[in-house]
Amino acid sequence: MIFFKKKVHELKKSITHLAILRASYIVSFVLFISIILVSVYMKNVLEDIPSIDKLDEYVPSLTTHVYDINKELIADYSIEKRAMLTLDRIPVNLQNALIAMEDRDFFKHWGISPKGVLRALFRDLMHTKVSQGGSTITQQLSKLIFLKPERTVSRKIKEMVLSLQIERNFSKQEILQMYFNQIYLGSGVYGVQSASRIYFGKDVSSLTLAECALLIGIIPSPERFSPFNNPKMAERRRRLVLKSMLSEKYITKQEMEDALKEPLPQSRSNLSLGIAPYFSEYIRQQLEPKYGIDMFWKGGLKIYTTLDLSLQKPAEEIMEKYIAQYEEQNKKDSSDPAISSSTLQGAFVAMDVRTGAIKVMIGGRDYKKSQFNRAIQAKRQAGSTFKPFVWMTALMNGYTPATMIYDNPMAFYFDSRDWRLFEDATDQYMISKAIEPFAGNPDFKIWVPSNFDGKFLGEITMRKALEKSRNLASIYLVTKVGAIAVAETAYKAGIKSKLDAVPSIGLGTSLVSPIEMLSAFNTFANSGIHVEPFAIIRVEDANGKVLEQYAPREVEAFSPQYSYILINMMKGVVQRGTGKAARRLKRPIAGKTGTSQDSKDTWFIGMTPDISAVAWMGYDDFLTMPMKYWTGGGSVVPWWTDIMEQVLKNEPIRDFPVPGGVVFVNIDQESGKIALPTCKDKVMEAFISGTEPKEFCDLKH
Repeated sequence: MIFFKKKVHELKKSITHLAILRASYIVSFVLFISIILVSVYMKNVLEDIPSIDKLDEYVPSLTTHVYDINKELIADYSIEKRAMLTLDRIPVNLQNALIAMEDRDFFKHWGISPKGVLRALFRDLMHTKVSQGGSTITQQLSKLIFLKPERTVSRKIKEMVLSLQIERNFSKQEILQMYFNQIYLGSGVYGVQSASRIYFGKDVSSLTLAECALLIGIIPSPERFSPFNNPKMAERRRRLVLKSMLSEKYITKQEMEDALKEPLPQSRSNLSLGIAPYFSEYIRQQLEPKYGIDMFWKGGLKIYTTLDLSLQKPAEEIMEKYIAQYEEQNKKDSSDPAISSSTLQGAFVAMDVRTGAIKVMIGGRDYKKSQFNRAIQAKRQAGSTFKPFVWMTALMNGYTPATMIYDNPMAFYFDSRDWRLFEDATDQYMISKAIEPFAGNPDFKIWVPSNFDGKFLGEITMRKALEKSRNLASIYLVTKVGAIAVAETAYKAGIKSKLDAVPSIGLGTSLVSPIEMLSAFNTFANSGIHVEPFAIIRVEDANGKVLEQYAPREVEAFSPQYSYILINMMKGVVQRGTGKAARRLKRPIAGKTGTSQDSKDTWFIGMTPDISAVAWMGYDDFLTMPMKYWTGGGSVVPWWTDIMEQVLKNEPIRDFPVPGGVVFVNIDQESGKIALPTCKDKVMEAFISGTEPKEFCDLKH
């Protein structure tokens, strides 16, 4: 019996041993399989982990910068608005605020904070929120540069491994610098420098303690915590950052209280839109097609331009002041509801006469409301500003400033092929008789041009006709030299728009842009040499390599002699004619005013030997300006003159150079002949040698 019990006990013992052994085999097998699975998983997770060696070569999406002639920043272009800074340019308060709020043990840990991981785990389990997250600054950096913003275990593992590698290869200061240049801060802005410009309109080095706290406070959710979207939440976040800085002894209680009193920014800084936005958009339109979207928006180009911001800013203020006054007056003078709801617009461009460099460009009154650049894109009737092309054509066809031309009534009919003059209709009565048979006939077109004042001066000199801007004298010249020849002269000078070669071409009825009118007038001021307007001096890549540099191109369009004679006549427009409001600049100026049909456009283009400039004013929807007697001379010349007072203040006062082969003769303005002492209306006139009058005045004054 005892033996039997002993055997049973041994058997049970053997079975238990076998069971334990079997269980250990199963556990070992499961453990083995688990190790294999974990190894495979980790291999899959880590095999595509990026090398942190790339951090040394890492080139983020950079901002393209546009600079003026004095290397002052005009505008930034980027998909990710970003500017790269060294740590010494980032305020200590901003660094301390980041550490106090995001990673208090930053200078102690080696990339991963065990306390932070446990805190984040506890937060997830308890569904609570705390002031600090589980990721260190280094982990956040690895996430920003290398990883996708997904919430998975594999991404967390990669983040931790990358953080360890980053800490092993870079100093804490280098990590902070990379972080401040990479962090997203809302509104498409990356990095604290660009964010500082957007939120506060200043360089990051100038930020106050309160501003530093606000920037760091919005990091977790920039759009949600933005002071522009949610000021109450932004204020709460700023207070939280300041309290964290106080608890870490980075600031005193008094400093915190002072910072809390600072107001929050209420709207995006105008600096973020760029200065001279019409000009910077003009630059973008030229370079983006050339270099491609990626290079222009992400390549960190440096674009050096001809614009002078010291002139641009006062020019914008002056134009706005005048046009706002005119707009208010228009609304008082007009009962048209369209006038009340429309915005009176303006444009202004100034350029260097010799090179064509654009110094000032204003494309409109408010870029936020309308991006249409009226200086470049608007096609408007030039009105009387087109007349100098008629006068230049006449000069090249044997006319002189003293040639007598006619400011008399005339009428034209269209014979289905061309406009033709009623030859015998030389006064109002004869014109009425000539057109009477065709009145009311829709198939027979009649055109009876007139002067602005409805009067006729009869026989006058070419000079006086230009100074007084006589429409009928201009049409008379067109009939003599031909509309096609006038169009060819305008093209040679620099006009690019299609011109209708009809008698009304002399009244500026074709559509042209302000920039091309200025370019063409500039040719006359530049002794007949045409230079294309340009805005870009040099383009460099992010490493400073020059990608393109402006090379001037000059074309001799007219002789210096003809150009000077025309300029000399256009000086009379300012001295005695429709542009006399510009005389207060007290320097030689040649120019021409213009008013289009029904006063839909008013112009003035003026030139000195150094600077030429165009001013235009009108409504985008071609409304008639209701102010009584509205003309270019009475409306545009005053603000053109105020702007040019600023533009020319550092330019020497000098006259247009007289080329060889030009002689001067004292001319009687009534007869066009050599003046006698008894002549009252005299002018010292310029002629190409050999074309000057030989006869003395024979009129009894």
